Formats: sequence, structure tokens, C-alpha cells
Amino acid sequence: MRYAVGLNRVRLSLFDKLLRVNWLLVLLVCLTAGAGFAMLVSAASGSLQPWAQPQMIRFGIGVFIMLVIAVVDIGFWLRAAYAIYGLAFVLLVVVEVIGESGMGAQRWITLGSVQLQPSELMKIALVMGLARYFHGASLETIGRPVFLLPPLIMALLPAALVLRQPDLGTAAVLLMIAAAMIYLAGVKLWHYGVAAVIALGAIPVAWQFLRDYQKTRIMTFLDPELDPLGAGYHIIQSKIALGSGGLFGKGYLQGSQSHLNFLPEKQTDFIFTMLAEEFGMVGALGLLALYALVIALCFAISMRCANVFGRLLGMGITATFFFYVFINIAMVMGLVPVVGMPLPLISYGGSAMMTLLIGFGLVLSASVHRDLRIDRRGRTVTD
Repeated sequence: MRYAVGLNRVRLSLFDKLLRVNWLLVLLVCLTAGAGFAMLVSAASGSLQPWAQPQMIRFGIGVFIMLVIAVVDIGFWLRAAYAIYGLAFVLLVVVEVIGESGMGAQRWITLGSVQLQPSELMKIALVMGLARYFHGASLETIGRPVFLLPPLIMALLPAALVLRQPDLGTAAVLLMIAAAMIYLAGVKLWHYGVAAVIALGAIPVAWQFLRDYQKTRIMTFLDPELDPLGAGYHIIQSKIALGSGGLFGKGYLQGSQSHLNFLPEKQTDFIFTMLAEEFGMVGALGLLALYALVIALCFAISMRCANVFGRLLGMGITATFFFYVFINIAMVMGLVPVVGMPLPLISYGGSAMMTLLIGFGLVLSASVHRDLRIDRRGRTVTD
């Protein structure tokens, strides 16, 4: 065994790399984002402003970044993984000090005309950091409890910072990402049984640390009629809109709940409800089919990778995307508490969209370099 060095290590020209990009995934991402643009136009009663046009511009920039990431050597992303995680963590700390507040939360950093939400970046950074940590580790090593302490710390520290913002939904997603990555790395299922027992036992303690509005959201989830004009208003209106869409919907731009402003946050958290009202169950299932294709394709790409880092990276990004979809749709249907989770590539928002496109860029990089074998330092291994 020896290591390839220099510029020939990848053995692929830029043109070759572009040919190896999974353009079907790029197409599916664009189709999904296109549906989002249409719904943002509807949210603004047929206008590109104030949501659709800025979202289109962000998406165009994001796709360019995604393709740049795709052609960069996968070994580079392995070597940069800890640095990217460290940067995301530092940004979370900075939010605590000089972060911008909005709607009762301190989650953003303003950089000129750009608002950055570091908690979104941390989702991808955590996947990269854990993928590097488990890359090259044997199943015997992964099974040792001491070996699992660093990844648990890598997840718990940013989750604690995000919870302070406060952002219960994102903190929960970070923990779910870590749990998925640890399982994908090869940890036995009985470990999760032990963790579940500990988590259930910690619920009374965790309840004491929740803000009053977070406790209210959970109680409202259990009984929305408890405060129908206050905390329960969002989910009640969402269920009304979902039901009123019927099989084929009321028609584009014809949703009464959204256009008469009964439906709150229709351009962000509850945009799936607006889509279901206007296009009915058929439209909602069509969007879910697009999401399913994206998830299945990302999973297939990940499984084809010859290196563990690319495989874990791809599956971690896939799991993150799934959590976005599942939590948002379950939330608007009243299956989980309202936690402020955007619908991926559909909801308005720059940080979430750019984070997802960066993630898809990493999946594409894993696809382009799927045949490479790399050691724990990111060097390409040749026979």
C-alpha cells in the first residue's frame, strides 16, 4: 500500500469530475426548490416580492457553491472537518455574545447585509466532524463506551448552546443527527435502549430548564383546544387548512386560510399546509414523492462510496434532510409540538437553504470521488 501525492492524487480532471456529478440529484433538488418558489409567490398573493425573488437568488448562488463543493477532493473535506466544526461552534458562542434577537430568540449574526444562523451550519459541521471521527475506526473500537464519549460531547455542547438561544427544535435535531451517525458507524442497538431509559428518567429534570413558552407548546400539542385563540391557534388553523384542501385542493392562489391570513407563518413553518390547501392531498403526496426520491438517491450514493468518510458523510446528510422533512410535516399535522422547523427547499429562509445545498454538495463530492480510498488523514490510498 502506498499514498498518491501531488495534483494527480484524484486522477480526475475538472471535466471528468463534472461528468461524474450525479445530475439526477441536482435535477431533483431544483424541482423541489421550484415548487418552493411557486408557493412563496402564492404566499405573496402572486408577487415575486418579498419572498420568492430573494429565495431564487439565494438558490442560484447556493447551487453554484454546491457544484464547487462537489468537485473538491473528498480527502480535503475530511481534513477540514474538525476545523469546520470548530468554526461553527465558535459562531454559536459568538451568537451568545453579540447575536441579533428576533421573535424572542437570539439566533442570528449580522454580517453586513447577510444574516447568518450558526445553528443551521452546525448541523452540517456536526455530520462532518462525526464522519471524520468514525472514519477508519474498527467495529471493536466503536463498541467501547470510552470511544463514544468524544462524539457525545461534540453533540451535547452545541445542543446546549442552541437550547440557550432558545431553539428547542434545532437542539433536538442536533442530538438526533448524532444518534443517527453513531448508529450508522456501527454501535449496537442495545446502547440506544440504555440511552432511551436514561433520557426518560431525565425528562422531569429537563422540564425544569424549559422556557415557559416551550412548556406551553408541549401542553398545547397534547391539547390544542386548551388555548384555541392563543398557543393553540397555529395548529388549529393548520389542521383546518389541511382538511379544507381535499383531494385536489382549492387551486393555485385560491387558498382561503392562507390568503385571508388565518394561517400564520405561511411562508416559513406552515408552507406545507398552504401547499396542501391549494393542491390537496395529490399535491402534498407529490411533494413527499420528490422528497422520497431525494432521500433514496442520497442513500444510494452513500452506499456506493469506497471510503468510510464519504459513506458516513452522505448518510449523515441524508438523515439530516429526513429530519427536516419529518419534523416540519409532523408539526403542521399536530403529530409533534410546534418547534419552528423549516420545510427543506420550500420554506423561505437563507441559512437553512444554503446549509442544505452545502450538504448536497458534500453528497455529490462523495459521489464524484466514490472510488477513492482514503486513510484517516485524508490521503488517497493506492495499491
